Amino acid sequence: MPIRLDAADSDFEQRFVQLLEGKREASKDVNDAVASIIADVRARGDAAVVELTNKFDHANVALDTLAISAEEIASAAASVPDNIRAALQTAHDRIWAHHAKQKPEDHIYTDPLGVTLGTRWTPVDAVGIYVPGGLASYPSSVLMNAVPAKVAGVARIAMVVPTPNGEINPAILLAAQIAGVTEIYRIGGAQAVAALAYGTASIPKVDKVVGPGNAYVATAKRQVFGQVGIDMIAGPSEVLVIADGSANPAWVAADLIAQAEHGAGAQSILVTTEKGLADTVDAEVDRQLALLPKEEIARQGWDEFGAIITVCSLDEAAILANRIASEHVELAINDPQGFMGAIRHAGAIFLGHHTPEAIGDYVGGSNHVLPTARSARFASGLGVLDFMKRTSILGCDPSSLSALAEAAVTIAEVEALHGHGRSISIRLNR
Repeated sequence: MPIRLDAADSDFEQRFVQLLEGKREASKDVNDAVASIIADVRARGDAAVVELTNKFDHANVALDTLAISAEEIASAAASVPDNIRAALQTAHDRIWAHHAKQKPEDHIYTDPLGVTLGTRWTPVDAVGIYVPGGLASYPSSVLMNAVPAKVAGVARIAMVVPTPNGEINPAILLAAQIAGVTEIYRIGGAQAVAALAYGTASIPKVDKVVGPGNAYVATAKRQVFGQVGIDMIAGPSEVLVIADGSANPAWVAADLIAQAEHGAGAQSILVTTEKGLADTVDAEVDRQLALLPKEEIARQGWDEFGAIITVCSLDEAAILANRIASEHVELAINDPQGFMGAIRHAGAIFLGHHTPEAIGDYVGGSNHVLPTARSARFASGLGVLDFMKRTSILGCDPSSLSALAEAAVTIAEVEALHGHGRSISIRLNR
C-alpha cells in the first residue's frame, strides 16, 4: 500500500524526509563493472563492443552488422501501420515547432567605450543518442532526443539502441527515419556509451551523449563525462499531482497509475487539500490497477513508492512540491495558471484537469527528457540549448583598450600576474 501522510501530524516532518530520501534505484554498485566495460572498449574497440553486446543482449551481432543499414531502416519503417506513422509524425511536428522557438540568436553590440561584446551560438558537431530497446522500447524517446539536436543544427547524430535477442521495435526505426537520423547501431548498455565517447574503428566518437537508460547506462554516462558532454543522469521517473476539491478522483488515479507502470522505481505522489479526495483516489487506484494488462508492475510501483499526502492549503502543497522537486508536476486544481508561479522546482508543469502528464510524453510538444531525483532544483529538461555552445565575443580598438588598460593592469598587479599587465601596457607604449 502507498504511504499516507498528513501534514498536521506531529511526526509528519520525519516521515516526509524519509520519503524524500528513500532510495528507488537498485542498490547494487555497478561502478566497477561499468569501469571495466569502458576500459575494455577503449582497449579493444569494435571487438569488445561486439563481444559485450552478444553477451548482455543475447544478440548475434558481428562487426559488419553493428550498424543498421539504410535498407533495414526503410524496410522496418515501411512495416509500421499507417496510424502509428501518423501519430509519430504528429509528435515530431509538434516537438519541432516548440523547440524551434528555443533556438537562440547571436547578440553582438558595441558599448559606449567602443568595445565590441557579444555572444555567438554554434551547434555541437556530433551527438550520440541512447534509445532504450529492452524492457522499455520508446519511439517517443527517439523524437525527444533527435529533434532538438536537429533544430540546433547538429551535423551528425549517431543513435544506439540495444536489440535483445536480435529484436527491435520497428517503430523505433520509423521514428529515427522521421527525425532524419540515419546512423544507427544495434548496441546498448555501458559498451554503447563507451563506444560513442571514445570511438572505435566502426563508430566515430561524438562530442555529447544524451538519452535515458538503465543503471549501467547512467553510470557509464557519469564516468565518461569530461571526455564528452552529457545531458543528465536520469533516475527513475516520477510524478507529483497537486489536487484540490475540483479534481476528478478517477482522472487523478489514472495519472498516478500511468507513472507507476514505468516500474524500475517509478514514483507517484498525490498532495491534496481534501481528505475525502485522498481516500477516494486511494480506492480508485486499486480499482483501476486491476484493469491494466501490466497490473503487477504498476501495482508494485504504487505499493512500494506511492504516497498520498494531505495538507491544509495549496500554499502548503507548494512548499512540499518545491522540496520534492519532481520530474513532473500536475496541477489538478481550479486555477492552475494562478498557482503555477508558486512551483519553483519542477522538470515540467502540467496545467489543469485536461493536461495529463502522458500528453507531454508524446505529442504536447514539450520535451519528456526531464530531471529526476530532486535535480529539478538545479537542472532543466532537454532542449535545443543542450546541443549548442555559447562563445563570448570581445573586441577592442586602440581607444577602448586605452580606456580600460589602467584598471586591467592594476588588477593584474594585485594578482601578481605581471605578464598579464605587460600584454596590455605594451600595446599602449607604456
